[in-house]
Amino acid sequence: MQPVRDQLNLGRRWRPALLSYFLRRVRDHAEAEDLTQELIAKLLKHEGDDFASPEAYIFQMASNLLADRARRMKVRAQYRELLGRSEEAGIDPIDPFRVAAGRAELSVLATALASLPERTQTIFILYRLENLGQDKIAETFGISVSAVKKHVARAMAGLMKEMRSVP
Repeated sequence: MQPVRDQLNLGRRWRPALLSYFLRRVRDHAEAEDLTQELIAKLLKHEGDDFASPEAYIFQMASNLLADRARRMKVRAQYRELLGRSEEAGIDPIDPFRVAAGRAELSVLATALASLPERTQTIFILYRLENLGQDKIAETFGISVSAVKKHVARAMAGLMKEMRSVP
C-alpha cells in the first residue's frame, strides 16, 4: 500500500505548482492538466532517487516537457501546411493502397500491351507514349494515316477491354 500513498503525496505536493506553471505557459486548462499528469507519472519513476535540488529538477523536467510539446506542435503545423499546399496544388497524398493498386493496374496494362500484335503495339506506343504524329508514323511504316488511326483504335479497344477487368 506504500506506493499508492507515495503517489498521493507526490500529487498533493507538486500538482498545484505544476498546474500553475503549465497554465501560465499554455493557457489551456485541459492541456495543463495533461502536462501535469504526464510529469507526475515521470516523477513516479524517479521516486526513490535523491536529488540535491528536487524543485530545480522537477521544473527543468517541466520546461523540457513544454519544449517537447512545442516541437511536436511545430512538426504537426508544418505537416498540415504541407498537406494544405499539396491539396491546393491538386497533388494527392501518397497512399500505400493507391500505390499498390496503381502498380497492379500498370502490370495489367503492360501485359495487355504485350499481347497486341507487334505492329499495332509499336504504332500505339509511338502515337500515345512518344507523341509522334500520325502522319509521321504513316510515313515511317509506309501506310496511310487512316491505317494508323485503325491500329491506334484497335489497340485502345483491346487495352480498355483488359483494363475493365481490373477490380
